[in-house]
Amino acid sequence: MLENDIAQIVFSEEEIKAAVDRVGAEITRDYAGKKPLLVGILKGSFVFMADLARRIELYCDVDFMAVSSYGNGTSTTGAVRITKDLNQDIFERDVIIVEDILDSGVTLSYLKQYLEGRRPSSLKICTLLDKPARRRSNVYADYVGLTCPDGFIVGYGLDFAEKYRNLPYIGILRPELYS
Repeated sequence: MLENDIAQIVFSEEEIKAAVDRVGAEITRDYAGKKPLLVGILKGSFVFMADLARRIELYCDVDFMAVSSYGNGTSTTGAVRITKDLNQDIFERDVIIVEDILDSGVTLSYLKQYLEGRRPSSLKICTLLDKPARRRSNVYADYVGLTCPDGFIVGYGLDFAEKYRNLPYIGILRPELYS
């Protein structure tokens, strides 16, 4: 049923798993001897965050934030709202923001500046998907799973109006469903 709404599969389950394995190994290597705090950005990152955390072979803590700049639309409004903040102090911590997609960069640019004000030891960005074609802010990810083509994508945590997060792959949503 959900599959009928997908115009094209962009990344298969196997491609996603390989990307998550690679990023997990990179973080394990880069943070050897440290205990990073993974900060998942809800709701989209929850699937990626869960898989990534299991691929990192280090002690690490997890926390979540909810940040919105899209509402129920298909493009950013430009106004960023924090609807759930961190539960723990990040002062002098090694923090990795874990995001589902780096698209316009508006939300992550705001969030990075916001968290830097709390003076962590380090602050890096990890994203499953990078979509450089839509970038509006000068923000880049330190860890990238896959580079994504321009198109409205859903699946593996990414949604449209709270639907499609449960797809095990990432696909382009048929335009007639959101236009």
